[in-house]
Amino acid sequence: MRINKLKFQFALGRAGLTQAELAEKIHMSRGNLSTIVNGKSCQPKTMFKIADGLGVDVTELLEG
Repeated sequence: MRINKLKFQFALGRAGLTQAELAEKIHMSRGNLSTIVNGKSCQPKTMFKIADGLGVDVTELLEG
């Protein structure tokens, strides 16, 4: 699964979080989150974890 970077940035702004704050909130390293946001594919459970941290449905973050 891949994150759409623009959709991610929009959701991040709506949540009022920085990328570093989200990483801390979901117990993920900032580097790993950054790598995923910048195009690396991730496991579905990771995508759900990110979506949950942002308070959005996972479909709002998916590429495509």
